[in-house]
Order: sequence, then structure tokens, then C-alpha cells
Amino acid sequence: MSRRPMAEQEIPYEQAREELIEVVRRLEAGGTTLEESLALWERGEQLATVCQEWLDGARARLDAVRGDEAASRD
Repeated sequence: MSRRPMAEQEIPYEQAREELIEVVRRLEAGGTTLEESLALWERGEQLATVCQEWLDGARARLDAVRGDEAASRD
């Protein structure tokens, strides 16, 4: 499990995804200092982790439902 602050864990998937898109846009546009670019990169990594955790959780829930359905057919 990651060691993000509690507030990070509460970000909805859609909000994290939109912020990640904005971070990528700013990095691609350039014009930021090295320090700003590094901060954006780090934030992007955090947001990517949040999104991945949401997707992993959704997949686990779907797999659990499929497993329950398969078990009930046996």
C-alpha cells in the first residue's frame, strides 16, 4: 500500500484523472523552471498512483462479482 496522506486517498478518480491531464499538459507545454517541472512530475506520479489504485479496486470488485456468479452456477 502506498504512503500517501489521507486527503490523497479521498480524491475521486475523475478529479485525479483531470488533474493528471492538466499536469501532463503543463509539462508538455514547457516554459516552467526545473524546480516547477520536478514538482509537476512528482504530482503527476502521485495522481497516476491514485488513478491506478482506483482502477485496481474496480477490477477487484468486478472479479469478486464474477467469482460469486460463477460459484452460484456450480
